[in-house]
Amino acid sequence: MGAGPAGLAAGYYLCKNGTDAVLFESDSQVGGISKTIKYKGYYFDLGGHRFFTKLDEVNKLWLEVLGENFRKTPRLSRIYYKNKFFNYPLTPMNALLGVGILDTAAILFSYFNSKLFPCPKEETFEEWVSNRFGKRLYSIFFKTYTEKVWGIPCSDIQAEWAAQRIKGLSLSTAIINALFGPKNNKIKTLIDEFYYPVYGPGMMYDEMKNRIEAMGGSINLNSRVVRVNHEDFEIKSIEYIDGQGNRHVQEGTHFVSSIPITELVAILSPAPAPEIIDAANSLRYRSIITVDIIIDKSDLFPDNWIYIHSPEVKLGRIQNFKNWSRDMVADPNKTSLGLEYFCTEKDELWNMPDEQLFRFAASEVEKINICKAQEIVDYTAVRVPKAYPVYMTGYRQHIGRIEEYLKKFRNLQLVGRYGLFKYNNMDHSILTGLYAAKNIIQGSYAFDTWNVNTEEEYHEEQREAQPKSGKWKTAHLIGR
Repeated sequence: MGAGPAGLAAGYYLCKNGTDAVLFESDSQVGGISKTIKYKGYYFDLGGHRFFTKLDEVNKLWLEVLGENFRKTPRLSRIYYKNKFFNYPLTPMNALLGVGILDTAAILFSYFNSKLFPCPKEETFEEWVSNRFGKRLYSIFFKTYTEKVWGIPCSDIQAEWAAQRIKGLSLSTAIINALFGPKNNKIKTLIDEFYYPVYGPGMMYDEMKNRIEAMGGSINLNSRVVRVNHEDFEIKSIEYIDGQGNRHVQEGTHFVSSIPITELVAILSPAPAPEIIDAANSLRYRSIITVDIIIDKSDLFPDNWIYIHSPEVKLGRIQNFKNWSRDMVADPNKTSLGLEYFCTEKDELWNMPDEQLFRFAASEVEKINICKAQEIVDYTAVRVPKAYPVYMTGYRQHIGRIEEYLKKFRNLQLVGRYGLFKYNNMDHSILTGLYAAKNIIQGSYAFDTWNVNTEEEYHEEQREAQPKSGKWKTAHLIGR
């Protein structure tokens, strides 16, 4: 159920090892949030997806699928704040010239104060970041952007999200790396290059689809799963509606779900107990809209992407696709940008008509001096529901209750960002898919997909889940 990176990885591994696999995808193309939109010869990534991993198994899969069409790309990303650009990672001189001497002094004072008098508990994003950067730097470079992304105060976001996404980075780390260069590439936030497909991430997943079908697997597009039938904690079949509105039943021996966990709970038949349904209804996802524009200029800025921290605009992030791969831009005399807006399904922004949305986005890029609105020659808008699971206060109790219930099913596994309600990177999602496939082939659920990307040290060391215990240990997964 679902043909994003996790579902495709599971299907690919199963077919490659002689096991029949049938995939169902509600969209008209595979890839999930990692798909690529093609528009008039231009390719638009829905958010900028870096291919970087320390998991050798995942890296081998990517290289096996795309080969020479998988290219190394230099990374440059900056922060835009108060009409100025700041390097990320931070560099001392750039920060000093950007915020001024007085603000720099305040940042350093706040940082040392946080070291002397840290928050005793790190339960929220605000507390976690303030302890590592100081409250002053937190308020400048983290608070505004983070609240744009999630739509809730940083004091309502669990610290777990920060621990997953910026593990190991602190103000002292950033300064040391700026002055002396990184000692190693263990801290993922500081990685300065990555791999990327020639025509965007969708190229990877389209090719994976082709290979699954060539090996005898089946992928049903425009096919939404609407019911999951079970008996005595064993899934018997699913029911889905195809693109013509016809309803079908598909039986199977094993079932893997990467659809939103909230949707899975809602379509189980018989329905779960009310407390499980209530727990699922208490979870929240954040959606995104990308307004993809084509500009009549050959070059605008050197970054792959820019984080927009300025509070005067709603725009959250800008992708410059020519700097990801020049092949994604049909006309070398033009530039294509992806303007990302974070929202909630059915809110004012989500429901805004495309033309009005474009005019709004065009006014914002002009306001922050990216380009003139009249220089934009074309656009397309894409809405992506349930892009990010929200780690809001109390979510852990809800997801824990659902996890405990779903683990009782003997032939059901959950994978991917949507399926596990985890803000996974692509490599983590793919690894969950591979684990699910291995469990099916081996005939025992030895690898626990729920444990991927949960250990504190996972981002900094090479780890592999061990059968039966589900624990992590340093192993043979050597990164690039």
